[in-house]
Amino acid sequence: MILAERQARIEAQAEALTAKAAASSTEATIVHLKLMIEKLKRELYGQRSERTMRLIDQMELQLEELESKATEDELAAEAMSRQASLPVRARGRPVRKPFPEHLPRERVVIAAPTSCPCCGSMKLSKLGEDVTETLEVVPRSWKVIQTVREKFTCRACEMITQPPAPYHVTPRGFVGPNLLAMVLFEKFGQHQPLNRQSERYLREGIDLSVSTLADQVGAATVALAPLHDLIARHAMAAQRLHADDTTVPILARGKTDTGRIWTYVRDDRPFGGADPPAALYFASRDRRQEHPDVHLATWSGILQADAYGGYNGLYDPARPGGPVTSALCWSHARRGFFELADIAASARRGPGAAPVSPIALEAVKRIDALFAIEREINGLDADERRQVRQERSRPIVDDLRAWLGEQRVKLSRSATVAKPIDYMLRRWDGFASFLDDGRACLSNNAAERALRGFALGRKAWLFAGSDRGAERAAAMATLIQTAKMNDVDPQAWLADVLARIAGMTQGRLDELLPWNWRAPSITAVAA
Repeated sequence: MILAERQARIEAQAEALTAKAAASSTEATIVHLKLMIEKLKRELYGQRSERTMRLIDQMELQLEELESKATEDELAAEAMSRQASLPVRARGRPVRKPFPEHLPRERVVIAAPTSCPCCGSMKLSKLGEDVTETLEVVPRSWKVIQTVREKFTCRACEMITQPPAPYHVTPRGFVGPNLLAMVLFEKFGQHQPLNRQSERYLREGIDLSVSTLADQVGAATVALAPLHDLIARHAMAAQRLHADDTTVPILARGKTDTGRIWTYVRDDRPFGGADPPAALYFASRDRRQEHPDVHLATWSGILQADAYGGYNGLYDPARPGGPVTSALCWSHARRGFFELADIAASARRGPGAAPVSPIALEAVKRIDALFAIEREINGLDADERRQVRQERSRPIVDDLRAWLGEQRVKLSRSATVAKPIDYMLRRWDGFASFLDDGRACLSNNAAERALRGFALGRKAWLFAGSDRGAERAAAMATLIQTAKMNDVDPQAWLADVLARIAGMTQGRLDELLPWNWRAPSITAVAA
């Protein structure tokens, strides 16, 4: 009876653990499916609100925790099921994708038995084989390439002949293009300062000091300057630019100054443009109006930006070369209302939180209707976009202006929702300019996405060492971000460019631009 009771208890525990593992698996599956739905919605319709990216990030973290929890519960249930002599119930998992064909395969054959384990007979015949594939990584390996240049002398004229030395970015350099590209991408693309890279290389047995790496980075910036100039020329040939800036601490004497990184993004894809996208960056120690005036001195067109007063000089009718057309960002305007209408945030703050503003909530709904129309016409040519906006968006914009005016009259000067209303009404011509030009966008999200790397990176490298350092970061960010926007691997592109740029004539440099570059084939890389 005691043994039977013990067996029943073990079986009950096994069943409970199995049910717990199944619940954990189901919970992880639900979160995974929700995450996929959000990502598909974002891919199909674009960013719907400021909470979309934050929600996806939170769901990915939640999925990570739930998957780990489900695996732990499954292993515990399997152990208890074996102890209770019960069948093991495996957790359902999605079908694994096959590994890429270009990966090399290492065949490890387990020695076959020499005799039958059942009867001991030696008469064994191969029936077939099962192959289990395991993905593995080989730790980074270093090598030294010895380039041998033989000397020959002529027996007739005693002339000595020798092939030229291989090209290095720095005079008498010793760093190969792939290593240099990795250093550049880690520093400017992954935000790993040179001192951290140097420490990591030393742990791998390679002594590359910070001063040596800095020397290589400076030389590479100079070598890549012609490509930077071509990208800048391409960006400034756009009919429309997205503009924005973000803070970057710059080291000063005994302190850090709040410098700025400016970006100007060319992206003609929303109105069906065939020209490739590009991002151009500049650095400055302050945010004075003179900087955008200098950056865009010879440019004219549509400027997608926020309501920063530093751009006002560009809109001046007396500006040489003609004024720039302002197209203000509806996402900035919507953000002011959204903060007052965020129901989820208000619920998290508890009973003491300020109530949700019904005026702000209604304004968000009306602005969201405009974004819904924009998602439908994204990618159409400018004329088609303008026609749809005149038919469908203009009535919404006119009604919104009249409604905001009516609500503003009813509000006091100190009302919280009055601030975003005044922000829009005082600049209404800039907000409504998208209705008359199909090239204009409803938001400036392209520039904000281009600055996201600096916003994340400054937490890692803390500050730029000097004005020249900030300018160098801006130049390299131009190359790396433009490569990303054209779906090109920045590190592979930089490695190939650094290996070939010395042998390219000025007229053929266009071949190295990200949108003209083609990655070497797997066979060529292996060779």
